[in-house]
Amino acid sequence: MSDPLVIAGKSYASRLLVGTGKYRDFAETREAIEASGAEIVTVAIRRTNIGQNPGEPNLLDVLPPERFTILPNTAGCYSADDAVRTLRLARELLDGHALVKLEVLGDPTTLFPNMPETLKAAETLVKDGFEVMVYCSDDPIQARMLEDIGCVAVMPLASLIGSGMGILNPWNLRLIIDAAKVPVIVDAGVGTASDAAIAMELGCDGVLMNTAIAQARQPVRMAGAMRKAVEAGREAFLAGRMPRKLYSADPSSPQSGLIGS
Repeated sequence: MSDPLVIAGKSYASRLLVGTGKYRDFAETREAIEASGAEIVTVAIRRTNIGQNPGEPNLLDVLPPERFTILPNTAGCYSADDAVRTLRLARELLDGHALVKLEVLGDPTTLFPNMPETLKAAETLVKDGFEVMVYCSDDPIQARMLEDIGCVAVMPLASLIGSGMGILNPWNLRLIIDAAKVPVIVDAGVGTASDAAIAMELGCDGVLMNTAIAQARQPVRMAGAMRKAVEAGREAFLAGRMPRKLYSADPSSPQSGLIGS
């Protein structure tokens, strides 16, 4: 891995993180995730069986933890207490697994984060030994506060969860990226491959998505497209784009030395 994504001291070759909800069945889930190349797979503990419901199909049978880093999340939680309780359950189900994704929602229509409750939950979880990746608003001050608490990654939204609207405020994302000392991973709002590429070109360390893949007409094909987009966007960021110019007066080929000049 010449350019790994490092989260909580562990290196990953893929900078694409994917969710496991909204697929037709577990078989499609596995096929899409394989096509995405993702190594970190997030799971909504309140909605997906990873062992808490004996006798029901278990996601871990198709996405084994020895191959994928399972990232339990608190989707559906609207208070710090519910989020903390959910992740403590996940830690028990996953034999002490510490890396988690925290999200505390403030509104059932927009699924916008409740930042006071998010900060409260993050502080409790970090003190309890969790390695917290945290979904947050694209507010640079709130992101810095979460980093100061000890979160191992901040995950600002690009636009509302499941909206597919893409990156609505690139300027705030750049402010967060420029100030952060932990990975910045765009979480929510990506709709298609160009959105993922733009996030990476801005300098984000990674992109997390679910609906953009799972609700595509061909989820497996879209997963492959997202993989390529994240890789291309990262390469473009590392290469460094040409300066933007109001007028393109510079010719592509030099004029000096031409016959008649």
